[in-house]
Amino acid sequence: MGQLQRRADAFAALADPGRLRIVDLLAHGDLAPSEISRALGMASNLVAFHLGVLVDRGVVRKSRSESDGRRSYVRLVPEVFDTLAPEPVRVRGRVVFICTANSARSQLAEALWNAASAIEAVSAGIDPGAQVNPGAVAAAERHGIVLASDARPRPLQAVARPGDYLITVCDRAHEKLGGIDDVHWSIRDPAVAATPAAFDDTVDELRRRVQFVAMRLVAA
Repeated sequence: MGQLQRRADAFAALADPGRLRIVDLLAHGDLAPSEISRALGMASNLVAFHLGVLVDRGVVRKSRSESDGRRSYVRLVPEVFDTLAPEPVRVRGRVVFICTANSARSQLAEALWNAASAIEAVSAGIDPGAQVNPGAVAAAERHGIVLASDARPRPLQAVARPGDYLITVCDRAHEKLGGIDDVHWSIRDPAVAATPAAFDDTVDELRRRVQFVAMRLVAA
């Protein structure tokens, strides 16, 4: 069975609220079916049905009691939950964050990524501006983000190398590149509102996305 099928089976098993309640209960330790029934106020035949599905899909396993062989205990299969996330993506080069002007979103994303991952990040633009946006610089200072010492807008063609993993962080760049980027994050341009709140919101969204994706990229 491939990993994709194992994930599909686990998700299907967990899609029922009753089975999810059982899994939540078992997160703290092993229980007999009768104990699950009492704890959840669930009929024993319904518990038996749900456990049958969870066992069949490899989410839990049952074992006989050492003391009373007529009694069984149910435990989670912890490694199943390790496989629910997508498989890691192997990156041969660097991560390149791309926006239109390379003056705000991509610069902030580059700095956030380099603080979170061992894979190097750089940034670029499809139409580079004259300087890093002062609003982005101020937001970086407010949030303790260290921008590159030589931070300045640069064109994509001067930055990208074979094997780099391209992440666009603005819709215009994504649409302009016509699909050569590997991943797209649709993030609004804070320079339009040009308020501290707009830049702060951008930092928060970029931080969330970086933390989520950085765990899933590994160096090839």
